[in-house]
This record gives sequence, C-alpha cells and structure tokens, in this order.
Amino acid sequence: MNVGQSLIAELEEAIESGSKDKRVDSLRRITDLFLLDSDRLTTKQIEVFDDVLGYLITRIEEKALTELSGRLAPVKNAPIEVVRRLARDDSIAVAEPVLTQSARLDSKDLVEIASTKSQGHLLAISARTRLEPAVTEVLLDRGDRRVMHRLAANQGAQFSQAGFATLVRHSESDGQLAEKVGLRLDVPLQLFRKLLQRATEAVRERLLASAEPKSREHIQRVLATVSTQLGREARIYQAQDYAQAKGLVDAIQKTGQLDEPTVVEFIRGDKHPETVAALALMTSAPLELIANLLQGGHRESIIVACKAADLKWQTILLLLKSCRAMAEQDLEQTRVDYLKLTQSTAKRVLRFWQVRLKASSDGAGGSFGPPTAASK
Repeated sequence: MNVGQSLIAELEEAIESGSKDKRVDSLRRITDLFLLDSDRLTTKQIEVFDDVLGYLITRIEEKALTELSGRLAPVKNAPIEVVRRLARDDSIAVAEPVLTQSARLDSKDLVEIASTKSQGHLLAISARTRLEPAVTEVLLDRGDRRVMHRLAANQGAQFSQAGFATLVRHSESDGQLAEKVGLRLDVPLQLFRKLLQRATEAVRERLLASAEPKSREHIQRVLATVSTQLGREARIYQAQDYAQAKGLVDAIQKTGQLDEPTVVEFIRGDKHPETVAALALMTSAPLELIANLLQGGHRESIIVACKAADLKWQTILLLLKSCRAMAEQDLEQTRVDYLKLTQSTAKRVLRFWQVRLKASSDGAGGSFGPPTAASK
C-alpha cells in the first residue's frame, strides 16, 4: 500500500468538497485505514497519518473529535502529535480518552496539561494505569477532592515523600480518603503510623474490614506499634517535657506576650507541650488537666478548654486537626457547638473536671473524662 499517495488523494477530495460531513467521513475512513494496519506501519508511515489527521482535526466538530480520541486512545503507536493535540483540547469529552489511556503521552506532556487545564483533565490523568511522582505532585497541588481520592485509590500512581505527606495531611479531616490511603502498601512507615494514629476508630475498623489479608496484617502490626509507642511517649512526655515547656511559656507570659497568636504558632509548629502549657495558663487550670483533655482527643474536651481560653474558631480548628482526625461533617457540628458554648459555661465545666481530677488523684474514686449528660 502506498500510504502517502492514498491519504493525500483522500485529503484533497475532502478539502475540495468544502463539506463538513465529507471531512468527518474522511476522518473516519482515514482512521479506519490507520487502525487496520497500525501494527505493520513504519514510523514514516505513521508520520503521514499524523500530518493528515492533524490537518483534518482543525476543521472537525467536537463530536467527531471525541470519537477519534476514543478510537486512538488504546493504540500504542497512535499518531503522536494528534494524540497530544486531542489531550490538550479544552473539551474534557475530547481529551479524556487519551488522557486516561494513551501511552503516547509522557510525563512531560502530563505535567504541562495538569498545570494548565481543568479539574476534569486532572481527574482523567489521575485514572492512568501508571503515574510518575512528577505528575502526581502537580495533581496533588492543583487537584480538588475528587482528584485526590482517585489518586489515592490508584495503585499505579507513584508518590514522592512530599506527595505521601500531602495525602496523609488531607486524610486527617477526610475519613474516606484515610481509608484509601491506608490500603496502600507503599506509604512510608512513619507516615502510615501517623495516618493510623490520627484516624478515628471507625476509619480503622473499616480499613481492617476492607483490606486484603496481606494489607490487614500490615495494618494490624502498625496499629500495635502505634499503641505501644503512644503509651511510651505519654509517660516520657509527662515526666520530662512538661517542665521545659512550662518554663518557656511562663517566661513568655511574664513579658506580656502570651496570647492567641502565640498559641497558633505552637500548634502550627507541632509544639504540643507548649500548647498544653499555654492553655493551662490562659485558663488558670492545672497543666495535667489540660494535658489529659488534649491527649484524650475528645472534641468536647478540646472545645471546652479552648472556649475557656476565649480562642477563635480557626485556632480551635487547627488544634482539633492536630489532635485527632475528624470528618468534615463532624467539624461543622463541632463549630456549631463551639459557637453555642459560652465562656462562663466552659469555665464551670473546666472547674468541675478539675475537681474530678483531684478526687481521682487522691484515690476518692470516680473516673476522669468529659462529663456525661447526667453529670452536667
């Protein structure tokens, strides 16, 4: 077959007719011709198809382009420039088939498209069977929640250490994302421990229930390690870290600079002992009480302590996310509860818990923790 002469004659006929339908028909027939012999075509012959199809697609409507994209997407040696142009089309209907499937697109193409195109384009790229870290970095940086969820569930997506850290950070406020990230076996151990440590009990249970046997064993081992580590860290923290943190915060208070922005700096810097010491001073509560409230991770305990210190909601939000994982709907309910709670009520509840703590320390019985409905 003389590919060049055949295609040129077909192209000239389509152009001379001036008919849109004729051009679409020619596009289909030339595509059929390419697909029929694609496995046997030489590089030079494929370049001829590339030139001819590339010329035609500039004069073809979206519906025909979408059809062409779907037909060329699974072909390993599809005309490369045509595929690249289809992938960059503003219409996601046109771009999606090749973005999702075509082996002709390399990481450089995907990074450029992910950096400039719509969320629909990013979502399509996220479904590819293989993605290099350079691509997932851009997708995580620009992508919305749908993109992040699809990436987390894509076992062919590769992530850098920073990429995994981004996934784990977002998982702290998204239980569904935490489940998808938790089922991956390639998450670095340190970040995986952090994920399980901050996940809610319900998320942990769903992770174990949905995991394959190999993944389930891995999750159980890490959970056991996390529990042991948390217990050990709690003892060291109580014995050694409080005194140093208290000394620092006392010095800040003496200069008159202990305020909410300081607490925000502690939280953002992951300085938990200093955060505890600051809240203790701002609420005039025992340091041990505030430490127990924050370590327990109960949202009611945390918002009571923060309301007693008269902190803004955005500060509480930072603290909640640093202490435990919460779904978005839980955060919204917590915000409503916090706004309803008055500072005077919070201080009364804090004093009540202080009495319970002292009674427990003196051996008078009772357990420490947020009050039940009856105790209120």
